Amino acid sequence: MKYNTLNQLTAKNLEAGKHADGQGLWLVKRSRGAGKWILRSVIFGQRREMGLGPWPDVTIAEAREQAAKARRAIRDGRDPIEERRKLRRRSERISVTQAVEGCFEARQAELKGDGKAGRWLSPLQIHVLPKIGKQAIEDVDQHVIKETLEPIWHKKADTARKAMNRLNLTLKYAAALGLDVDLQATMKARALMGKQRHEATHIPSMPYTDLPGFYTWLRHQPLASCQALRFLILTAARTSEVRFITLDEVIDDTWIVPANRTKTGAEHRVPLCREAQKIVASQSSGKRYLFLSPTGRPLSDAAMASLMKREGLTARPHGFRATFRTWVEEQTNTPFEVKEAALGHKVDKGVVAAYQRSDRLEKRRELMEQWQVFLLGGAA
Repeated sequence: MKYNTLNQLTAKNLEAGKHADGQGLWLVKRSRGAGKWILRSVIFGQRREMGLGPWPDVTIAEAREQAAKARRAIRDGRDPIEERRKLRRRSERISVTQAVEGCFEARQAELKGDGKAGRWLSPLQIHVLPKIGKQAIEDVDQHVIKETLEPIWHKKADTARKAMNRLNLTLKYAAALGLDVDLQATMKARALMGKQRHEATHIPSMPYTDLPGFYTWLRHQPLASCQALRFLILTAARTSEVRFITLDEVIDDTWIVPANRTKTGAEHRVPLCREAQKIVASQSSGKRYLFLSPTGRPLSDAAMASLMKREGLTARPHGFRATFRTWVEEQTNTPFEVKEAALGHKVDKGVVAAYQRSDRLEKRRELMEQWQVFLLGGAA
């Protein structure tokens, strides 16, 4: 087999086509004045072609030198094509913003509503990207993270924690791209900033012993916010779930909360006691939403809370879930799984969830009837 059959003059005069130089090196010309070098070889039992650059920019001598290096790598048991691909990935520096966007897209399927509400991105968009969004993700170390999050580390502890977690996921995403990032940067930043002084505060709730009296007062109030609050208490549902309830979600004595409105991202069936069914019947006069504001729109997120505040109460609507859970714990013998399912919490995971597919609706129905009796002081 002949080697080094080409030279500058013959290469220049060759017509368009494929021309061998020997040892797998070929000049592929698309015209008399332009072409490219390729190396044909067998790598790990497969025929592969490796581009070596354009001709005439890459000379014959340079192409032969590159081909020789590639052949040596193959003899050593390496893949020169993959090595070059990794090298190129390392040289492609992407910004923190680009890495965050890529990480978000990769995780969208795991997020509620594909993350369109923006809750996953918001801690980064507000507190991180304005400061370091244009920096290369490979330049992010513990000192950069500390400088970025230190202003909110204690003042907005929960937001800072979420931003830190998102940054950690972004660094893992960048590492999966083949970029040279420090996967321990967030851990080191935590060590530099220390433990957060902020203490989590719970949403104020009403003692369950006080609730029957408050519920009786609500029954005599005509406002839509009062009816919505009654319904929220009777169902132990979340405020957002109640505000946007529509008539078509109620089938007989069951309210089916669609997946896009639940915190777990899964459909949740809520048993309606007789008192709750009466509220639905009284509010469903040809309207799409059951509870409307004076403007004809669904109640605002502050309507029920404002009502309680005006009455001089420190408790807030979401706190009635805690009131219900405390009452169930102290006044009933309800199994743990039923108590948690009544709040819409996920209790069956992994292998258990694969086999246990009941949402315990009938058991929860019995529990909510007991809750109704308690709220009405036995009058039900």
